[in-house]
Amino acid sequence: MYYFIVNYTGGSGKAQRTWNKVHDLLKDKDISYKAYVTKRAGHAAELAKKISQLPGDDIRLIVVGGDGTINEVLNGISDFPKIRFGIIPTGSGNDFARGLGIPKDTEKALDIILSSVEGRNIDIGEVIRGNGDSRYFGISSGIGLDAIVCKKNLNSRIKRFLNRFGIGSLSYIILTISTLFSMETYKVRVKLKKSETDVNGIKSAFEEEEYYDNLIFLAAMNFFAEGGGVPMNPNASPEDGLLSICAVNGIPKWKTFFMLPALTRAKHEGKKGFILRDVEALCFDADRPMVLHADGEYIGDETHIEMKVLRNVLNVMV
Repeated sequence: MYYFIVNYTGGSGKAQRTWNKVHDLLKDKDISYKAYVTKRAGHAAELAKKISQLPGDDIRLIVVGGDGTINEVLNGISDFPKIRFGIIPTGSGNDFARGLGIPKDTEKALDIILSSVEGRNIDIGEVIRGNGDSRYFGISSGIGLDAIVCKKNLNSRIKRFLNRFGIGSLSYIILTISTLFSMETYKVRVKLKKSETDVNGIKSAFEEEEYYDNLIFLAAMNFFAEGGGVPMNPNASPEDGLLSICAVNGIPKWKTFFMLPALTRAKHEGKKGFILRDVEALCFDADRPMVLHADGEYIGDETHIEMKVLRNVLNVMV
């Protein structure tokens, strides 16, 4: 059985038209399914929890929506081994779908789901706040500039306007430029954790500590891009058991501004001020509360944050 969670109001506003097309295609193919339409914020998580608690060990759960809806659903799933996950993207960013090569074309995206046999097992991330509350993320979690932009973008008039023309992802770029010069930087102590296996197959863990005294942003990437396709860390993969960091520290804001074109073209590796690292986990403490996001969803302002990768927990129908 296929279970669809549909968000009519999310993303670029085309979800209802997309779902109507999916409905017609499923009817033509005589495929049984159940569909649930979200009614409010947090409803997708409630529906995902309910669906993942159904009997059986092969529950096919498909999101018709954007990255925000996907994040809600991930945080509602209570039994990942039972779930086979699918996506029909309708958002303005669609970074989760992009990272898996899922097309925007509705019929092609549905065909991928219906023809999937084994799928791919991918990692997800988990961010833990200072009070112990945690949240999963599929794409990325971060602090600083990108988190502030995500917070502003949730209720952005610019985004709503651009969505009318199908170019809502441009709002991230516009808000990034305006936010960069108005934000305050952070002083952050970061612990990076990773393990290595030597030539004899012996695995050892190690931890490094770094201090960033002028941090503009730090993003922990599971997929390579966020913010509607910005390749924060081109080396990131959801199948390597690692989080790929992209951070900017120690350079003036005006220099960061002139580096943004290099960032959008994935030409920033090795540039002064940019830090790209692969880790299994990290934790950081800041001099003041940092704006925090998970998959573009604002989740609070925190001084102590931990992030880690959860390996191969989500089976995706691709």
